Amino acid sequence: MKFNLKQSVLACAVLQAFSATASAQQTPEGVASVVVTGSRWVASDRASIGGFSDAPLLDTPAAISALTRTQMQDLSIRNVTDAARFDASVGDAYNAVGYAEQFSIRGFALDNATSYRKDGIAIPADTQIPLENKERIETLRGLAGLQAGVAAPGGMVDFVTKRPTSAPLRSALVEVSERGTLHGSVDLGGRFEDRRFGYRINAAFEDLKSYVRGADGERQFASFAFDWQLTPDALLQLDVDHQRRSQITAPGYQLIRNETLPTGVSPKTLLNKQAWTRPVESDSSNLGLRFEYRINPDWTFTANANKHWFKRDDYTAFPYGCSNEGEGYYPGYCSNGDYDVYDYQSVGERKTPWGAQAMLQGRFATGAVRHALTVGAAMSERHDSFGEYVYDYAGYSNIYDNLLVDPAPGNPTTGPVLARRSDVERSLFVQDLATLSNAFTLHTGLRYVKLKRDELAEIGQPRVQANDSFVLPSVALVFKPARDWSVYGSLSHGLQHGGIAEMGTTNENTALAPSRSKQAELGVKGIVNNATMVSAALFDIKQGLEYVNAAGTFVRAGEQRHRGVELAAQGKLGADLNYSLSLMALDAKQTGTGDASVEGKRVTNVPEFRSTAWVEYAVPALAGLKVDALWQYSGSKAFDAANRAVVPGYHVAGLGASYALKFGGMNTVLRARVDNVFDKFYWRDVTQSLGGYLLPGAPRTFRLSAQFDF
Repeated sequence: MKFNLKQSVLACAVLQAFSATASAQQTPEGVASVVVTGSRWVASDRASIGGFSDAPLLDTPAAISALTRTQMQDLSIRNVTDAARFDASVGDAYNAVGYAEQFSIRGFALDNATSYRKDGIAIPADTQIPLENKERIETLRGLAGLQAGVAAPGGMVDFVTKRPTSAPLRSALVEVSERGTLHGSVDLGGRFEDRRFGYRINAAFEDLKSYVRGADGERQFASFAFDWQLTPDALLQLDVDHQRRSQITAPGYQLIRNETLPTGVSPKTLLNKQAWTRPVESDSSNLGLRFEYRINPDWTFTANANKHWFKRDDYTAFPYGCSNEGEGYYPGYCSNGDYDVYDYQSVGERKTPWGAQAMLQGRFATGAVRHALTVGAAMSERHDSFGEYVYDYAGYSNIYDNLLVDPAPGNPTTGPVLARRSDVERSLFVQDLATLSNAFTLHTGLRYVKLKRDELAEIGQPRVQANDSFVLPSVALVFKPARDWSVYGSLSHGLQHGGIAEMGTTNENTALAPSRSKQAELGVKGIVNNATMVSAALFDIKQGLEYVNAAGTFVRAGEQRHRGVELAAQGKLGADLNYSLSLMALDAKQTGTGDASVEGKRVTNVPEFRSTAWVEYAVPALAGLKVDALWQYSGSKAFDAANRAVVPGYHVAGLGASYALKFGGMNTVLRARVDNVFDKFYWRDVTQSLGGYLLPGAPRTFRLSAQFDF
């Protein structure tokens, strides 16, 4: 299965390309090179993540960005890490090579269980989410209590699935990158002879050779989407996908003596390099269903659901602490770079969430006020199963000179896999968009959420059950002084599950109670000269502060308050120049804790300033050629809640080029990219998880690709 899918995707990509080439060579004209002119860059001006239906970004009272499929192709975006570089409000949050991609928005780490959505339904982000079958990546910055119920206060990310196309679509892509990573994918779409039925097929494989030498692996992916127009007013949609990923993970670094940053290290070093190291293996699948019925021109009923299956076998030669110096450091590495190596195993982890939502939406008027009403209900359920993990001392190694050690003695294995945690979320919601006049629209909404949790924190102890309910209001006023401009103010409440105490804490595996967050936001959006969309937002977000205290207990005490400003612009300057600019200034503080060691300090892993700028130039002298440049800046970040160490800021630059041509009837785009062009060393990610780790940014890396559209 694994071998066949890999070979099939690569063969399809290559043979499709060369079959078209061969056909072109048989024409009387020979191989004619016809340049494809014009820019393919098309910015999205609509998204569904800000409410309950697809709506113009200009009229939505929230900070939203969206990357389209065309943009992802033009920017060679293969994963969410690539996409996040173009939004200054999105940062890494323990985003380790070979493991799950994890992010923060507005300085709040996203919840892997609730902050990532597929077509509006929560899916776990415990492995890299595939993009081959995604039409858009939509990002909501800020509270999503009304839209989603439970979600981290920073916002959420929604992946919109590709749907069947009206015209036949045939596209293949081959890419080589890093130390020989090979990626191949195909995208096929169209309608059957009975045009009520449509299809979309995506498949991909990757032979992964990471810039971290030894963190290699492979990935296979396949998806199918079908549409059935039952009647002119009724549409049924189905999609299914499966991904298998196997890759050795690259752990991060700890502080030297738990005090200072490591120096002289390389981002290419694998601290997990042992003869007995095994890859982290994961399988994930989705089954999605959506039904839409137009009752009349003003009213529509929609129901959608998604079922997710996830399985992971997790293995790591885990670096933690130092026992070779004095009384040791836990966490922390020795003065000479020694670190303890632990044999970590967690085999048979399973998560099986599902979610469903039904909505009735319509338009009506009460006097001079026009209403757009949404009434709906949603339910989600999640079951997590895992066993008692292995975490046994195996020996020690060194960050500058890897030392081989034997695995932990006794051939330890994961304990019996049991149902350890289940969450049930039920909610009712209503939203009214009342157009008061041509200039003013009032958005009001309310979501009632009921949560139920059943948890077995420790085998042999009684199961813990909890029931909570919350009412989450949201109100916003939108003022349009002109057709292409809007100003909004909003107040909203959010809800998030309590964090789970991590390995090594006194209350390990115990989940804190759910908590409420609050946000006030003021924003402005506009379109300049029909070519550029600009936006600005001021926000103030509060939520309870969760951290590991001096006693080693995971607690919630006081609050963290994030106040900031976001600015963004995206569009064209003249016929040949596209650009995108994004920046965020953020003040994130810990207050009201009663703990002098953290009171008033900066929140961890939150820079005070981030910015990203991208520009693309279509070279007039050679039609079809485009060159682009990307620049990112991130300010310094606090390593831990007590701010004992500060991680310096960094600048990173990248360059790219593409050449579009028509080759014997086949549209072809050749692309090249180099990231971190000056090969700068920097710490891109800081986390307090598992005692606190630093992850270095990627060194200079190259990518070459060819896309063939038929």
